[in-house]
Amino acid sequence: MGISLWQLLIILLIVLLLFGTKKLRSIGSDLGGAVKGFRSSMHDEGQSDEKKVSEEEMSHDESNRVIEGEVASKEKDKA
Repeated sequence: MGISLWQLLIILLIVLLLFGTKKLRSIGSDLGGAVKGFRSSMHDEGQSDEKKVSEEEMSHDESNRVIEGEVASKEKDKA
């Protein structure tokens, strides 16, 4: 009761006739770009997690430091 090779070829032929090769090529390149972007964002997120851990370790070391200051002017320099 599975799909045979001939049925898959007929479906592929119908899809090619409906959409055309240019449309299918653009859909494929868009899908490939989306997958590539997803992979790179997952890789970047993994690196940022490692960076967060090191920043947290540094903040624990400097938790007793207090930096004092005051705002001299609330206006931004227009230069």
